[in-house]
Amino acid sequence: MMRVPRPPQDLIAGFRRISDASSVISDIMDELGITGAIGTSVLKPTLPAAAIVGPALTVRNILQREHVYETARAHVNGMAEFEAHNLALPGDIVVIDGVAGISNMGGISAQIGKRQGEAGAIVSGGIRDIGHSRRVDYPIWSTEVTPVTGKWRIQTVEINGDIQIAGIRVSPGDIVVADETGVCFIRSQGRARFWTRR
Repeated sequence: MMRVPRPPQDLIAGFRRISDASSVISDIMDELGITGAIGTSVLKPTLPAAAIVGPALTVRNILQREHVYETARAHVNGMAEFEAHNLALPGDIVVIDGVAGISNMGGISAQIGKRQGEAGAIVSGGIRDIGHSRRVDYPIWSTEVTPVTGKWRIQTVEINGDIQIAGIRVSPGDIVVADETGVCFIRSQGRARFWTRR
């Protein structure tokens, strides 16, 4: 597990000043031949008016091998996004390459993320307890909402490694821009090239 590289704060502030950021950035990425934009028809926001910008702190989840009833009876919880929250600095965005049909983040996790000062989360997979995350004003973009817990079903296998979100590679420290139109992932090694184009 490596330390997340953080982009300069003035760069993050510059992205925050862009109106309709995901649309503008998606257009620029097209001009530069960079793939990295996903619409909110795929990653749906829990707080539609929310807009966040920050460095990615990545998590990769897989299905546990054991049968769910056995792990539930034994209280075997293999989820470790709480460890990602422990590593987060204010402004970070937790990005989870998760499991479909199962909750990869719930209300308690969202509350801890909010307490850590995270900007929000992006989850490829299910989330739950969205009323809780809304009450604490922690925005999440996810592909699914489900009541099915991941506690007994999911195992976190990596934090701060490369992941895939809707076919797009995301590395720790990549800049994430998310708003009511979509989510853009800007590669960390491509920051200078991307930003000098503007």
